Amino acid sequence: MKTDITYLGRVINVNSASVEVEISKDIPSAAPIINGRLYKLGQIGTFVKFPIGNLTLYGLVSSVSNTPSTIDNIDYEPDYGSRFLQVQLVGEKLGNESFEKGIGTFPTINDEVHIVTEDDLKEIYGVKKNGHIEIGKHASSENLPVYVSLHNLVLRHSAILGSTGSGKSNTTAHIIKTVLDNGEGARLILVDTHGEYSSAFEGKAKVFKINDKTNPLIIPFWTMNFDELSFFLVGRPDGQEKPEDKQLRDKILELKKANATLLKAGAVDVGYITTDSPIPFDIKKMWYDFDREMNATYNHASDHIAANECLEEEGDPSILKPAKFQPHSPNNTAPYKSKKLTMYPYVGKIYSRLKDSRYSFMFNPSDYYDTTSENDIDHLLRNWIEHEQRLTILDLSGIPFELIDISVGLITRFLYDSMYWGRFEEYTGRNRPLLMVYEEAHSYLPRGEKNSNVYGYARKAVERIFKEGRKFGIGAMVITQRPSEISETILAQVGTFIALRLTNSGDKGTVQSSAPNNMNSLIELLPSLRVGEAIIVGEAINIPSRVRINLVEPRPSSNDPDLAKAWSNVFASKEDNYKSVVKAIREQKNINK
Repeated sequence: MKTDITYLGRVINVNSASVEVEISKDIPSAAPIINGRLYKLGQIGTFVKFPIGNLTLYGLVSSVSNTPSTIDNIDYEPDYGSRFLQVQLVGEKLGNESFEKGIGTFPTINDEVHIVTEDDLKEIYGVKKNGHIEIGKHASSENLPVYVSLHNLVLRHSAILGSTGSGKSNTTAHIIKTVLDNGEGARLILVDTHGEYSSAFEGKAKVFKINDKTNPLIIPFWTMNFDELSFFLVGRPDGQEKPEDKQLRDKILELKKANATLLKAGAVDVGYITTDSPIPFDIKKMWYDFDREMNATYNHASDHIAANECLEEEGDPSILKPAKFQPHSPNNTAPYKSKKLTMYPYVGKIYSRLKDSRYSFMFNPSDYYDTTSENDIDHLLRNWIEHEQRLTILDLSGIPFELIDISVGLITRFLYDSMYWGRFEEYTGRNRPLLMVYEEAHSYLPRGEKNSNVYGYARKAVERIFKEGRKFGIGAMVITQRPSEISETILAQVGTFIALRLTNSGDKGTVQSSAPNNMNSLIELLPSLRVGEAIIVGEAINIPSRVRINLVEPRPSSNDPDLAKAWSNVFASKEDNYKSVVKAIREQKNINK
């Protein structure tokens, strides 16, 4: 009714995209007080409602003007100071039923428009329901909690976006902690490329890190498919098949088939094994055999078999010590030089990879090296996703930058395959979903492989989760400060956007074009958001909202240093300074304090 204290004005224009509202001239104040609370009229991003009988439509104020969109309105009085609102409709509520997104009925000309009060917002957001978690407080009211659907947040995927210093790490930590507090059977894996989150979850997460004595991060080389392994070992590009590539493929297949009956997790039918099968084999023995075949000398010119070798000393594959042979004769006499030189371009490359200590987490995984090891990868899988803490942090800060792409790809594909092939098991798959969280996603999930260290291994694996994961119980969340650099396929499959302050126009445009519900007016607010404030749109939330994210303690170690305090200190110069820093650079290990 027009006599209600919430009465705002009337509808003067309706189209498929928005509704235009004229604020009533009879409203005495631009900031009325309703039930003891002050409301400011015409604020961008605030809500209004359209009561139509038993149906109430809700809309979001997208723009405010002192002139209507159609100047030919004969009742327009420019000197009176009339105000006009453009409103985007977002949902409706029928009688006492719950609020629903989407519009089935549009308002008509002269329909009443009312202010949405805090009580109205409580009806929209409701009380906490089963399967929902509190993500923060509504920006317009510290007393109004905002809930999101855990199912849609996880299985319909999500993205946390924001410029540096906007509160991304705090938002990520808050969501993870809230999920852990509300789900005893929850399982989350956080891919932490900078090692920021272990401090925020001390005692609440199992952290795997390279060279850690308790929980070392291990990614066995033999979990790579042939394209990945051959590219990493010898730089073989996709699609290439030179004679040495065929010999490498055949050798790997031979070694994997030889181990088929020796696997700790159970024997495998040899007929099903390919070079892509994740079966352990001794890669050092593979190098040793290639090197021996290439460098051996023989007593006979044509019969190059082991029995005719001119061997001086057996080597030791386990320490990469090659076999030694009598030097070949420069004349056409014994000892004869080997004719099997196909692998000459590759043997040195393979050796250099295996000797590089930075890659020991792949090539020297003592517990998962080959069939002589104590464990198979079922043990690794249980370590990662089946423990009492429920949150696993894979700290990749010690991994060489050029291996981040392939490491994330291997981790993702391994976990995806476990959920896919175990989707009907009672302890995993669809019966116990898994959330993958990818921090700093722009560095390894780019739109295109322009970076020489990013070849698309991670992107292809993560895209697979975004496209198909929900059917098998695996969801994903990406966190990035540069959404414009993220794979378009990933952004297109994101169901819920949690967008903090974004000042770059390209990044804001990416969110605007990717976000569901076409909430342009809210997205336009991104550059002006306060730290820790987010625009949330998508499937996990009842209605697009501006939300204050709760602060968490302890916080991730991503905050800025206290520059003023640091620079006010007096530092003594010592001869030992920087020795530990240089040692860390040389060993590629973090200095632990």
